[in-house]
Amino acid sequence: MANLLEVRDLCVEVEGQEILHNVNLTIPEGEVHALLGPNGSGKTSLMMTIMGYPAYKVCRGQILFDGEDITDLDITERARLGIGIAEQRPPTIAGVKLRQILDYAIGGDPQRADELEALVQGSHVESFLDRDVNAGLSGGEIKRSELLQLLATRPRFAMMDEPDSGVDLESLELVGEMVNWLFSKDPARPAKRRAGLIITHTGHILNYVHADKAHIMLDGRIGCSGNPRIIFDRIRESGYEECVRCILEEGEGE
Repeated sequence: MANLLEVRDLCVEVEGQEILHNVNLTIPEGEVHALLGPNGSGKTSLMMTIMGYPAYKVCRGQILFDGEDITDLDITERARLGIGIAEQRPPTIAGVKLRQILDYAIGGDPQRADELEALVQGSHVESFLDRDVNAGLSGGEIKRSELLQLLATRPRFAMMDEPDSGVDLESLELVGEMVNWLFSKDPARPAKRRAGLIITHTGHILNYVHADKAHIMLDGRIGCSGNPRIIFDRIRESGYEECVRCILEEGEGE
């Protein structure tokens, strides 16, 4: 399979301080990867850089999407290429209703309107369609709203930041189901799916969503990559301290 996203030797700084160091990440078409790591390890910074947020300055390296160098493109240009995100703590947008965003995303297409109505009902967001975006919503409701917007826009590559944080167990099952809707192009053929990156600290979302590969990020670097289940089980048993020791031992052995 061709690589959809390639991050090559990426170094990023914010306000003059380097926060990501020589990051390499490759995600092929049709694969979903998980990025795990403790708080403050650089996971969200990597997502924001891939999306093109201007506060994150690339000082070295490249970001390629579908073979095109997008390192210098702005957020709008990247979104038009088919990159989408669901933020962990999206802002409240006064005066803009969730229904308005969804209607804009489908562009008046009657067939897509029927599909969207089914997604709205399945996501249980009817009660806040006509509220200001994210106003007064619980953590689980915000996650569902963000995922529904991604489902409406149909990105080729979707990133989500901590979809399992601040969500109770009952809501997490629905969030996991929505993530699977997002990545599956055709519900009848779930193995044929969109590509994406799921950022998670706890890894709980991996109980509901199949990831093809997992990566551990520590101190602004991707330290190791491998089987998601093995990595998640090891973290659950020993915490990230074990990953730190492992990575340090590998570095000493080089």
